[in-house]
Amino acid sequence: MTPISETPPFTLTEYSRSQRIQIITLNNEIITAFNQQTTQWNVQAIEFTPFLRFMLATILDNICENQLGYCLKNIITSRNKGAFLLQFEQQENQSVDCYIKLSTAISHLIGLPNFDAMSGKFYARFIINHTDNDDSYLRKAYHPLTLHNDGTYVDENTDFVLMMKIGEQDAIGGDSTLLHIDDWQALKHFYHHKIAKTPFQWQSPPSKQVQHNVFHPVFIDEDKHGKPQLSFIDQFAYPQNKEQALFLYQLQISLEQDENILSLTLPVGSILVIHNHYWLHGRDAFTPHIALTRELLRQRGRFFN
Repeated sequence: MTPISETPPFTLTEYSRSQRIQIITLNNEIITAFNQQTTQWNVQAIEFTPFLRFMLATILDNICENQLGYCLKNIITSRNKGAFLLQFEQQENQSVDCYIKLSTAISHLIGLPNFDAMSGKFYARFIINHTDNDDSYLRKAYHPLTLHNDGTYVDENTDFVLMMKIGEQDAIGGDSTLLHIDDWQALKHFYHHKIAKTPFQWQSPPSKQVQHNVFHPVFIDEDKHGKPQLSFIDQFAYPQNKEQALFLYQLQISLEQDENILSLTLPVGSILVIHNHYWLHGRDAFTPHIALTRELLRQRGRFFN
């Protein structure tokens, strides 16, 4: 694979508040060409025929002179970075189908999305409204979604998480929150705790459509550099004694109070992709509004070997 050139056909910059997050901007010509060259496949086609998802990735990479995939994989697998925000110039009447196909192309340039039991597909779309009866904080608009890693309660590796904002109305607040594990001030304290490697029980609520429990420690296997990786979510951890409960409680409080948490306001159409075990992610609460609505798309999966 040819390394990225000094003048790629897209813009690559650093996020103003963190050198870890890279911002990639695809211009109008790239998006127009991608839409034109993929118009023969609708969303149902890519849901029913898995190899078409790789065709989307190949087309997008070809349009970008075979530079984009190399760039994205370098960023997302870098311990010091591990996150990128992909933006593009919005076109008139940009359809949801185009959003889904573009996000699918991006995910299949870096890896293979897992089956999402909640939606029964390789991706999930969900809406946050003024009111909701969900059994987790995912759709609870006026409760913050605390910092966490995805895939804590499934058997598959969950190396990356892709999040795309499809649309919103009367949505004030609800910014994304991020914390890189190496920026967590109390990392050493918790990593060297006597039960840090104790397998905990992880169990999802009924809406997630996962019937079994899994067991693993908060700090999973170290990365290739021998540094810690995290797999934690407060809602789905089931401690078996008071010592485990206290450890989880103190860890969650430490994360939420850390001074290095980033808050990002993401425009509609933007795609945020993070290394799932280097970054924790969450969401601030929204300002109450009866007409509040936000639609999101999620893909999560494993890197290519």
